[in-house]
Amino acid sequence: MGAEASPAARTGAFIAVAVALFCIQLDFFALNLAVPGIADQFGVTASAAQWTLSAYMLAIGCCFIVGGRVGDVFGRRGALLAGTALFAAGSVGCALAPGLWALVGARIVQGVGAGFVFPVSVAVITNAFPDATRTRALGAVFGIANVGTALGPFVGGGFTEGPGWRWIFWLLAPLSVLALAVAYAYVPDSRDPTAPRQLDLIGCATVVCALAALTLAVERGSAWGWDHARTLALLALFAVAAALFVRRELRARHPLIDLGLFRNTPYVLVTGTGTVTNMGYAVTVFVSTLYLQQVRGLSPLEAGLVFLAPAALVALSGPLGARLSGHMRPVSVMALAGALAGTGMIVLSLVTAWWLYVPVFAWCGLGLGLGWTFASVATQQVVSPERAGEASGVLLTFLVTLGGVALAAAASAITAMVPERSPDAAYDAILRCGGAVILAAAAVVLVVRHRLADAAEIGGVPPTGSPRAADDAGARAHGGGAGSRPSHGGRLP
Repeated sequence: MGAEASPAARTGAFIAVAVALFCIQLDFFALNLAVPGIADQFGVTASAAQWTLSAYMLAIGCCFIVGGRVGDVFGRRGALLAGTALFAAGSVGCALAPGLWALVGARIVQGVGAGFVFPVSVAVITNAFPDATRTRALGAVFGIANVGTALGPFVGGGFTEGPGWRWIFWLLAPLSVLALAVAYAYVPDSRDPTAPRQLDLIGCATVVCALAALTLAVERGSAWGWDHARTLALLALFAVAAALFVRRELRARHPLIDLGLFRNTPYVLVTGTGTVTNMGYAVTVFVSTLYLQQVRGLSPLEAGLVFLAPAALVALSGPLGARLSGHMRPVSVMALAGALAGTGMIVLSLVTAWWLYVPVFAWCGLGLGLGWTFASVATQQVVSPERAGEASGVLLTFLVTLGGVALAAAASAITAMVPERSPDAAYDAILRCGGAVILAAAAVVLVVRHRLADAAEIGGVPPTGSPRAADDAGARAHGGGAGSRPSHGGRLP
């Protein structure tokens, strides 16, 4: 870790990270509505144009773990600068792309850059701000980033119907350059002082191979067919590569991921709940987009306007989570988010009148946004700052990869149901199923937390989620006793 950052450095780090994450969020949620326009301009099918999304997801999902660990080992400032520069260059390439496959290539460059920026950004804020203000800073950063989420559908729909989808990228390019310039001038460097300056390259290769195979299978499985030879071969490759990765990490002297992280119970609970709520978020956005345009008959721009209500509350979920963390333990905040999200999805499937649909949609956005946004804040509270990038990278990998799995599952379920049911009935069934899963996950989290707390009280050990318990868990994960320095323990409010 570097020395304590000055006020100017903290302000600069905050601005650079917030603008960079804003660009990434805006980019992802804007381009979904631009796919039909891209297909029309290049004269290709909608399935071919979908590669602009698939390629980006493939690149970003493969780079979270590697990007987070590169920042921890070699310095977070350099990793942030490299990632932001790649994202800016990719944005310019997308804006100038003469054809579909040039656009797909530029999207891959964007995805690699974003895969480094996201986990390193969280680690930069964690290490630049002191304990007293760190949670508020992270909450505010995600609040600004989620404004990009809120504006994404509106910007994507508006540019697609107006001057054209390329203007999405012409908007992102100067903003990314601004983030790069501020980061270069102000972001202080930090790294894990206990880690040697070497990277587990075999671990990198196997995890990238595993994630690439799984992401590609999930993204293209519905188009190819889930029983197609290519899909099955990719799933088999994922299983083999994942097994080799775990074997490597258990034996490596300096692993890419310290698997002791998964013995940190608060981290596992937060990551699991955040992943489930993000899966619900992906499914709700997908199903609601289809519902608004196919059932309600809205244009992309009109659908984007409806999305402003839930997206605005998603943007507020970052600061709200930071405020709640001052009064509740991180695991409890995640359980609350799950309760809000699950009930919101179920109620959304039951209402049709606009005066009720829009506020319920907003309520849904609040719960889902709080779940996946606060997960990034909460994981930083239950691990040590030295390994912040690694913890963030692992969390983001779960969020994005399993979010894609949920999206593919929802699309396949809708395809299977529509011959027997009307489209709106199929959409409602998906929302109810997703809401029930999220509610069940929130209940499991609360039950596990209370049982561990009761067991700890009987044994004279502080309950899971307390500061000392987190420290002791990390110490035990590495063979130390209570009071040993943890690799994955942390302080909680």
